[in-house]
Amino acid sequence: MKNTNTSAEETRILEALEEMKAKVGEDFSLASVNLAELERRTGVSRSKLRRLKRNGFKFLPHASKGKKPGHTVLTGYSGMLDNMLSDGLSNSSVCYDRLLEAGYRGGLTAVKVYISQHKHLLPAKRHLSLRQGNRGRRYTTPPGEAFQMDWGFVKVQDHVGNVFTAACFAMICHHCGERYVEFFPNAKQENLFIGIIHAFQHMGIPSHILTDNMKSVVVRRDMAGKPVWQKDYEIFMRNLDFATKLCKPRHPFTKGKVERLVRFVKENFLVGRVFWNVTDLNRQALEWCNRQNGIFHRAIGGVPHEMHTRLCAERARTLEDNGMVREYLCPMRRISFDGFVNYEGRRFGVPYSYTGNVARVMRQDGTLYIYSEDLLQMLTTHEVTWSRHDSFCEDQYAVPDQPEEHPSVPVEARIRMIQPPTPVDSFEKFNFDKGVNWDE
Repeated sequence: MKNTNTSAEETRILEALEEMKAKVGEDFSLASVNLAELERRTGVSRSKLRRLKRNGFKFLPHASKGKKPGHTVLTGYSGMLDNMLSDGLSNSSVCYDRLLEAGYRGGLTAVKVYISQHKHLLPAKRHLSLRQGNRGRRYTTPPGEAFQMDWGFVKVQDHVGNVFTAACFAMICHHCGERYVEFFPNAKQENLFIGIIHAFQHMGIPSHILTDNMKSVVVRRDMAGKPVWQKDYEIFMRNLDFATKLCKPRHPFTKGKVERLVRFVKENFLVGRVFWNVTDLNRQALEWCNRQNGIFHRAIGGVPHEMHTRLCAERARTLEDNGMVREYLCPMRRISFDGFVNYEGRRFGVPYSYTGNVARVMRQDGTLYIYSEDLLQMLTTHEVTWSRHDSFCEDQYAVPDQPEEHPSVPVEARIRMIQPPTPVDSFEKFNFDKGVNWDE
């Protein structure tokens, strides 16, 4: 009667039967067990004991054991989960958030169980080299003293199948981990300036920025090893009153937070992401940043946004909105001979009435604004898209006045216009019923 795979209830029944057998002696029989006494000893219901007695007190498995329900809380969402796993997204929290947006009403545990059972859908991991171990100490700074910035790149496929590269600007507070992410069609220096200004408007201006050896930041190093700044970037630092510190290449202890942020954006935010245009993508990125900034982070022992507001923002300076900042946000573009300015790889029309050779362009939300060179006059606006087709404005081309003759004497000649004739069908001659009255 012993069974190695018994539950606590089965163990009590078996022990009670052994005690009753030891008390009764050789006359003990399972067929004549007193169920009332056995119920008193075990606390198991009489009906269940009666069923066990019919089976000779053999504990058989449940008839439904091993069967899977045909309908679960994940039914209808398994295809969406399979697509995310095929894209390499195995973070259960991220998958759970995506399912909630699609109308999922279940819990996180069901998602975790499904992912653990379908890990074969994940793409094969690359071969990693052996770890070399920790050989240094991470670089730390006081609140509001330093931010880290870097670029990341992602492939974008449009609705017709064309693939191009977009740039992701990332900045993070070195002390609390407050983050800011913005996407651009390319990583040119003017987009770097725009990303830095937007991040400063969102997080404040620190004492210095940590970055690597970008071409738009540093040109080279002199004989003493000091950096030779790129001319425009040096002016930009002086105008906004902050310093820049360059980090050693391939040394994550100094600039590892922003490198980890770029990797986190690629593995968490970008996987399976769809969007309409760059404005929609940046709106989703800002919502994602606000959501991540409001989550408790165990590494810092707090919520990044709360820590940044309480500690870092008090020491960081506020960026003033003045003419100098607006000039960086509205870079200059030369107007072509056919009345277009080129911005972010696309051409936008300028009104013919503007006589200047240079205009300033700014993209904000879903609209692209074109201003005069002195920023005193807004010339026109365009809708922002990823399309490579030229965008025309209403008064882009002037229609010249052509000479027209008018009658010098009263007009007396008159003609009449009638409806055009009905075309004759070539098979009409075979219509023998035409002209015949069958009622006669």
